[in-house]
Amino acid sequence: MNSNTKSLQAFTVRNMFKLVFLCLILTLTSCKKEAEQPMTEEQLIAKAKEIHERVITLDTHCDINVNNFTDSINYTQELENQVNLPKMKKGGLDVAWFIVYTGQDTLIDEGYAKAYENAMSKFDAIHRLVEEIAPDEIELATTSDDVRRINAAGKKVAMIGIENGYPIGMDINNVKKFYDLGGRYMSLAHNGHSQLSDSNTGEADNVWLHNGLSDFGKEVIKEMNKWGMMIDVSHPSKEAMRQMIELTKAPIIASHSSARALCDHSRNLDDEQLEWMKQNGGVVQTVAFTSYVNTEKNDARTEKSREIQMQVADSMGIKWITSRADFGKLTEDERAAFMENRSKVMNIVDAKIEKMPDFPEAVNVSDFVDHIDYMVEKIGLDHVGISSDFDGGGGVDGWNDASETFNVTLELVRRGYTEDEISKLWSGNLLRVLDEVQEVAKKLQAE
Repeated sequence: MNSNTKSLQAFTVRNMFKLVFLCLILTLTSCKKEAEQPMTEEQLIAKAKEIHERVITLDTHCDINVNNFTDSINYTQELENQVNLPKMKKGGLDVAWFIVYTGQDTLIDEGYAKAYENAMSKFDAIHRLVEEIAPDEIELATTSDDVRRINAAGKKVAMIGIENGYPIGMDINNVKKFYDLGGRYMSLAHNGHSQLSDSNTGEADNVWLHNGLSDFGKEVIKEMNKWGMMIDVSHPSKEAMRQMIELTKAPIIASHSSARALCDHSRNLDDEQLEWMKQNGGVVQTVAFTSYVNTEKNDARTEKSREIQMQVADSMGIKWITSRADFGKLTEDERAAFMENRSKVMNIVDAKIEKMPDFPEAVNVSDFVDHIDYMVEKIGLDHVGISSDFDGGGGVDGWNDASETFNVTLELVRRGYTEDEISKLWSGNLLRVLDEVQEVAKKLQAE
């Protein structure tokens, strides 16, 4: 073989290798481009459904009405309220924290006794649900292990939070009593200053009762640490929150608050408070309450909606209440009657609004998740969670009751959150704080 033939063969072999290499590069590039192609809406929904099915979804704030916990009317039925077992199953909501809520009243023995009676009626209602009405469908959890065990068994999970420490009265032993009944978090105030703590509502007139916590409130914080009850800072004042963080030996939570930077409401946490939560190791349960999510959109829609509500209520001969303050003045029976009438009125109002194309846009799931995005960016994903305040005024378009819970997961997937991140947001972060609070309690009890 002459030298020219050898050179030609060598040239051919080199070029064949180049061609093969080039084809390989083109194939890999093509695969990468194909992988980077955005998912179709159908693919995105399918992915979100798989994630929603696997993660434990937990809502830290669902108010209750004791009239819905009877033999004839109860959570096994798809009632008009926002959270019940059929709606939880339909929407894939696994864990509901049912709330022992008491409105603020006078700081005297008579007021404390009435508040205690109210709190006990709600504890009794929750226990009736899990022990008598639907024990095969829902079970009470008091630890993160309980949550995972009950969820794995295919049942829904009930947990108990206490909104307003007012029912404790001046008896420190009630902290342990409420803990033994299943209470695993408590706020020390609601709308109005309690005997324990100033409320965020003090911002309206800059009038404070304790300039933070009362001396008894400080003792209650220590008692909560001792027994393993999470401290909730969603309603107390900013100064009270600062003092709680200074006193507590365990992480705290904000059971239903959003970011004040996005919506300037005193129920939300400002950037300084968010940083406190991060340093404390706690978690902020972002709340889907329209006026805490987007004030401008909410006010525009509310103003127009109230016009229609008044017209409908007037035509039905119903006295209509539009302010939380006026609602708070009602007796328990009056509240129950109003809420029943409210449902009737709102069904008619909603039907009218649907036919009005220019009606102001509703605060929606996307607006809600904007708050999650903001807080994740500000303080880190490990310190953010999810709550609704259902049956207490909460709900946004797209997540207006437990049956629509999947839409939150869908929006998180749409924004690029991974399954692990979504799992933390839905339940992992809150349960981690509960574990840490209970671990602190074990050490304190051993001392």
